[in-house]
Amino acid sequence: MDEQRHGITRRHLLKTAFSAGGALLFAPMINLGRYQLFAHSSTEYSARAIRLVRESVVVDMLNPFTLDFPQMGRWSIDPESFTAAHFQRYQESGINVFHIAVGTGGPEAYESTLKFLAGWNAFVAGQDERLMRIDSAADFARVKKSGKAGILLGVQNSEHFRRLDDVDYFYGLGQRVSQLTYNSRNRIGNGSTERRDEGLSDFGVAIVERMNRVGMAVDVSHCGDRTTLDAFEVSKQPVLITHSNCRALVPGHPRCKTDEAIQAMARSGGVMGITGVRMFVKADEPTTIEHLLDHYDHVAKLVGVEHLGVGSDTDLDGYDAMSLEANQRLRAGYKGSYGFREKIDIEGADHPKRTFDLAEGLIRRRYRDADIRLILGRNFQRVLSEIWRQPQPPETPSER
Repeated sequence: MDEQRHGITRRHLLKTAFSAGGALLFAPMINLGRYQLFAHSSTEYSARAIRLVRESVVVDMLNPFTLDFPQMGRWSIDPESFTAAHFQRYQESGINVFHIAVGTGGPEAYESTLKFLAGWNAFVAGQDERLMRIDSAADFARVKKSGKAGILLGVQNSEHFRRLDDVDYFYGLGQRVSQLTYNSRNRIGNGSTERRDEGLSDFGVAIVERMNRVGMAVDVSHCGDRTTLDAFEVSKQPVLITHSNCRALVPGHPRCKTDEAIQAMARSGGVMGITGVRMFVKADEPTTIEHLLDHYDHVAKLVGVEHLGVGSDTDLDGYDAMSLEANQRLRAGYKGSYGFREKIDIEGADHPKRTFDLAEGLIRRRYRDADIRLILGRNFQRVLSEIWRQPQPPETPSER
């Protein structure tokens, strides 16, 4: 590879590496300008892939930060227990913004969501030299310049919205994205694994309208097919699929989206993030990063690369790195239609540096640099910036 042609030199790479603050090592390989990016890994990446990741504000629109929830609880209670060594792993991942949404449904949804957001707000406030909450469009540029990890507060359910005013209240607490339903039915609509496929309720329509009004993004990743399509019809703002895959490639899987839904998402101006969850990526074995890339190709060909992004649906290490007990407990929380197999992660995208592997894979699939930058983060930045424009004034009582 001609490094000068891509506007990058070995000296520039080294300077970028050391300025990133991690224990990075660029050892030049003899062939084609490939580099050993991390001192503790022998994996080689092209200069082009490295440059694209380093130049981008990389947004993972579903990454819970850690699947070790007891550890997350300790960080929330004692932010100083999140050490420089912990932070270095997030820096080295190449991800700049983490949408950390989890599902908080059930009878205590309101209280549990309050605790979830309070814990994250306490953690970010206690680690303000390393973490930064993403509240507005301008924060994307700020977080990249600062070298901090951006935390985007969202929830994978909207069951905590008991009434319309709750949307405003949780927006005030920092919530910027809300998935309408998780896998089951709530007052708003149906989830993807619910027995009957029904759409948005009247209350659900009103919630979408209020989310539009305050500037909170509507997410339909786990919604049932009819609820998904209804959201696109009702919303006056773009609607997101933050983390899902293509049912055309995994026929019958309820957590994958139909071509009809993907096309409706694009018409709304939305963006779809692709997950690296094994059973969403392919119905049988083997399942590798090449099959993951097939989903990127499918969306790009169907609606255009400007509607495509990353929503890995896992933390840095992946589900298969969880303890056996935690993994079994997680699997037990889902219906058989999820189709769990021995592994949940996929080969080639099952480690903390997978953003570089994704960039390398997109290069193999002959995506242009500009398109790769869109996928890595610019598309989600654009659509969130549009949704988060100056909120409209509160409604008067007569409008409710």
